[in-house]
Amino acid sequence: MTLPVHTIPDMNKVVGSHDILFITLDTLRYDVAQQLHQAGELPVLGRYLPRGGWERRHSPASFTYAAHHAFFAGFLPTPDSPGPHPRLFATAFGGSETTSKHTCVFEQESIPAGLAAAGYHTICIGGVGFFNKLTALGRVLPAMFAESHWAHSMGVDAPNSTANQTVLAQQCLQQAGERRVMLFLNVAAIHKPNRVYLRGSERDSLESHAAALRYVDGALAPLLEACAARAPTFVIICSDHGSAYGEEGFHGHRLAHETVWNVPYAHFFLNSSGATRP
Repeated sequence: MTLPVHTIPDMNKVVGSHDILFITLDTLRYDVAQQLHQAGELPVLGRYLPRGGWERRHSPASFTYAAHHAFFAGFLPTPDSPGPHPRLFATAFGGSETTSKHTCVFEQESIPAGLAAAGYHTICIGGVGFFNKLTALGRVLPAMFAESHWAHSMGVDAPNSTANQTVLAQQCLQQAGERRVMLFLNVAAIHKPNRVYLRGSERDSLESHAAALRYVDGALAPLLEACAARAPTFVIICSDHGSAYGEEGFHGHRLAHETVWNVPYAHFFLNSSGATRP
């Protein structure tokens, strides 16, 4: 079931009764994601998106490390209309104006820790360098999870990274047995260098950015099918930030520009019969 824009389910009922799949499409721009959806070029994700397509939201940060720290505290991308907008999850924080009766609030310091306390087995499948565990900094985010994985074959330089990630993710789900699972997947393929996904391209561009998303769309299909078959699953899928490709002279991210702050977002349910639209 795909939920109407800006509405949230009662997460206090979701937690404990559903697996949770959280996918971040690292560096994906809202405009590119929406254009591909409207053109019918995302046949997998398009099955689950609302009728209007991706929801445009504002990221809490302009680069991966900061954005994910916010995400794991419950500060997911915010709807781009005036709020306040209730959050799905929150860690206990006095004076919060975005915690509603439908928000699942944890006393623990992070959402993975809160879900672990609620009986979930938490799994991180890393992608970009902030999840690679090769340095102290690269171990900070994965350390929030009971189980974490990264390999060069899942990183930004691996053309088949998303397919490799989904194979591993399915193995982790099988090994989790009957336990409730919170599975987090950071997709690296859209992050630079993405020119490998556009034949003949010698540099990254909006066109290769889009080509990378087309690849990711197809590669995610087996994981979504596995989650639907395993258990009722609540899915969150979004970007952590976008990336500029020369607009007003800006390139990349970790900067304040609309191409960076505007990100695509969706959440929906999966079950044994897949997803249905409202």
